Amino acid sequence: MEDREKALAVGHIPSGLFIVCTTDGETKDGYLASWVQQVSFSPLIIAVACKPGRTGYDKITAGEVFSVNVVGKHHMDYLKHFWSGYDAEDNPFGEIDHKLGENGGVIINEAKSAMECKMVSKASPGDHDIIFAEVLSSYELNPAADVKVHIRKSGLDY
Repeated sequence: MEDREKALAVGHIPSGLFIVCTTDGETKDGYLASWVQQVSFSPLIIAVACKPGRTGYDKITAGEVFSVNVVGKHHMDYLKHFWSGYDAEDNPFGEIDHKLGENGGVIINEAKSAMECKMVSKASPGDHDIIFAEVLSSYELNPAADVKVHIRKSGLDY
């Protein structure tokens, strides 16, 4: 079976949409992610797929606190900034309503919820690394909002 055929059903695996954010105290950065999953109850661990070279990758893999903001259906206007990425001089955090969490992670106020995390290990199984991160804190920002579910046309693209 050809890769394109194999990838059709893979694209049907539902995921959420997430904005993964890092900060060095001055500059805040983020990228759109769709491959995030809980992998442990105790300790509370999530897995985040991240392509090396992606915004924030070096900070995350250096063990710095990062945040995962869960996109809700109620408000998605801020997604346009992260969909295709942005140039450093066009950093969107000047106009996106946000705050810093108790561990210093960037929390987008319009998100459904957010988690502050810290990498505990990583694996490199393919073109994306899998970052295993412990959840340090979480915030339910918009409790009535539904989580935005993302279904892809194919497992060969985002």
